[in-house]
Amino acid sequence: MSSVLDRVSIIIPVAPGETAHEKLLDDLKSLDAEIIVSSEGSRAKSLNAGAARATRPFLWFLHADSRVSADNILALKQALSMRSNALHYFDLAYEEGGLPTLNACGANMRSRIFDMPYGDQGFCISKILFNKIGGYPENDPYGEDLLFVRLAKKKGVRLNRIPSKLMTSARKYEQQGWLKLTALRQWQMLKLMRQPI
Repeated sequence: MSSVLDRVSIIIPVAPGETAHEKLLDDLKSLDAEIIVSSEGSRAKSLNAGAARATRPFLWFLHADSRVSADNILALKQALSMRSNALHYFDLAYEEGGLPTLNACGANMRSRIFDMPYGDQGFCISKILFNKIGGYPENDPYGEDLLFVRLAKKKGVRLNRIPSKLMTSARKYEQQGWLKLTALRQWQMLKLMRQPI
């Protein structure tokens, strides 16, 4: 009997010199999924190149600093079994706690109320729908995940929240400063929402 994940290609975009994905690969080593690490210079190009290499019918996009739990796997299996023609995403949580916990709460509220999840929430979608949407936009320097969601909704693709917390790292908040990065992300979101697609 199919485990469902034997129909999934996991795509991990990795920046040059990045090593954060090594912990994620350890989380995934026992799965039946196809695992593709892609590094093409930008996140959007890496995501699209990984999708092009994928040989399985479902694509699961994970950021390099995500951590996958057994609960995530079980919840994804259930979601794909029940709603195969949706863009699935997880709830977000940060490993380190502290102020980024507020960002995770805000991201989860934004996702539920406005159907606006971001890429660190682990998008999973069928390859057919991904190609119908046209992949991730590669011409913008940031926000390819939000633009992808907007394109998906424009094409009539429904979003499905997976009620399981996908852990990620708050290292960028630690490196750049919580207030500075939070303000930057809000400004970028508002700018992208005004951008025609």
